[in-house]
Amino acid sequence: MTAAPAPAEQAPPPGVPSPGIQGPASLPVLGAISRLVPPDESARVRLGAGKATQVGVLLALARDEAVTVRASVALNQAAPPAANALLARDLDERVRTLVARKLALLLPGMAASGRARIGEHVIDVLEGLVSDEAVRVRAAIADVVKEMATAPRALILRLAADTALPVAEPVLRLSPILTQADLLALLAAPPCPATAVAIARRPGLPEVVADRIAAMADSAAVEALLANPTAAIREATLDALIAEAADHPSWHGPLVRRPRLTARAAAALSEIVATVLLEELSARADLDPAITADLRHRLAARLMPPPVASASPAADALAEARHLAARSRLDEGAVLDAVRRGETRLATALLAVAASVEMTVVERAASLRSGKGLVSLVWKAGFTMRLAGPLQTLLARLAPEAVLRAAPGGDFPLSSEEMRWQIEFLSVSGR
Repeated sequence: MTAAPAPAEQAPPPGVPSPGIQGPASLPVLGAISRLVPPDESARVRLGAGKATQVGVLLALARDEAVTVRASVALNQAAPPAANALLARDLDERVRTLVARKLALLLPGMAASGRARIGEHVIDVLEGLVSDEAVRVRAAIADVVKEMATAPRALILRLAADTALPVAEPVLRLSPILTQADLLALLAAPPCPATAVAIARRPGLPEVVADRIAAMADSAAVEALLANPTAAIREATLDALIAEAADHPSWHGPLVRRPRLTARAAAALSEIVATVLLEELSARADLDPAITADLRHRLAARLMPPPVASASPAADALAEARHLAARSRLDEGAVLDAVRRGETRLATALLAVAASVEMTVVERAASLRSGKGLVSLVWKAGFTMRLAGPLQTLLARLAPEAVLRAAPGGDFPLSSEEMRWQIEFLSVSGR
């Protein structure tokens, strides 16, 4: 496989014929170079890798038919600019990848005195390679410059805007050259689907960028943001995410492990997280002692062994619900606890007592798989839509896409008249 010829405007070093030169005048030089190139491939590989190999020989080896020979020149830091430019257009993407990585590694030293001309050549070639059709070539450059503070800004912006995740992700996540304005622009028009996730993992992510990610309908990006201990997240933003977290179990662990949690945040989390995470939350040493005590009380209640089943589980559930109501403890949190434990009968009884209806009314809504009916009963009980989603999933066995969600602002999605009708229908249809 033979690489494409070097561009005509790039003059070869003294004594080396241009690929376009023909005729007797070039024959003595060509002959001299050909005598220096051994026929054995392994010998040519060693020659291509040699730091002391003549410039003209390296140029000849950059056109060698053997890819291993061209690869040795691509790795050679002593290769002349003309050879690098030639190899950057090699037909084999492995060769282009090697020369791309080599030239990217040279960037930090390009500002040194006396190397400006060579630096321009390196940047010119890299700018061409950043547009290479092969992802592995572009990714090789991104991997080298991802944390480089001296990399050309234009090069970094090109890589960050790449549509291939292996190219863009390292730069989006780590490059110190990307500004806050750059990150916001990339979030506004993401080049690839995982752009927000990569940015959410950046060390020291500023509040304004964290706010933008939190406002996006991207659960994976929010999870990455919450799992980033160095991301600056405003208290109000964290509270808003906790309010949404009931529908996003993957957020629970990162929320419990945030470096700083307010008492309000810890109390809200204790109502939605699984027992193992509640145990982790109650073990934190940075919370107010009163909050810690309450969390441990909640944990102990969850860990209590279930009561021995009686001949009438429904009657027992109803008795427990009435007992909690008599002690003014039948609140939304009590119903959520029953839902999280998967206690269908208790959740049914609690909702029935709170809504002042017979258990059969709640059971009828569940058997009809009526999301509207259950939402209406939650409304009548004086609870919020935060409880309606989990109840629809537990009692009516509705799939996530079938669950009736809250209206904007957390309001009920049905009118008061429609919810009254639903309750009347469920009450009358069982008579």
